[in-house]
Amino acid sequence: MKVERFVTGIISTNCYLAVNEETRQAVVVDPAACPSYLLSHIKSEGIKIEALLLTHAHFDHIMGIDGFVDEFHVPVYVYEEDADAMTDPKLNQSSVYTGGYTYEGAKSIKEGQILKLAGYDFEVFHTPGHTKGGCCYYVRSEGVLFSGDTLFQNSIGRTDFPGGSMSDLVRAVKEKLMVLPDETLVYPGHMGETTIGHEKTHNPFL
Repeated sequence: MKVERFVTGIISTNCYLAVNEETRQAVVVDPAACPSYLLSHIKSEGIKIEALLLTHAHFDHIMGIDGFVDEFHVPVYVYEEDADAMTDPKLNQSSVYTGGYTYEGAKSIKEGQILKLAGYDFEVFHTPGHTKGGCCYYVRSEGVLFSGDTLFQNSIGRTDFPGGSMSDLVRAVKEKLMVLPDETLVYPGHMGETTIGHEKTHNPFL
């Protein structure tokens, strides 16, 4: 798997392309925006988008959905407990920072579900705390975790938004993420990548 990071949107969100280099199939994780240069890159590289995966429903991770769906006609997946925020500008915070954004039609996923996409198994981990439906996607065969705003390099997500809980977030990170192999590469929703081993040693919240 080749993971490409694109910093997009109004608060510098990491949007990832997870590409199968053999088949050129890929998924997009957290489409904060859909800039023309990203679409041009996908087309010029012959990449075939199969789905959009959302780690949670905050506006800065979802506002590029329409652009991708219009272009590629692919499904959008969000954890079931964040489904309501997809259609509520107050819950997804878009009414605070923008004129408001909603998206209807996302497919709900749940704990333990495996999404077979681009030749990989994306395992769904429910990691509430930043939002009630926050989740991470783990590709076991590649040793890759897309952590959204659950786990950052030397930090964890904010918990002062509606539905947030510091205790829930810390518990989820300890029980579901820190048990993964130390060499697991972590691709967060903001800032740089890290590893599980690094966070075990250096993350002050854990």
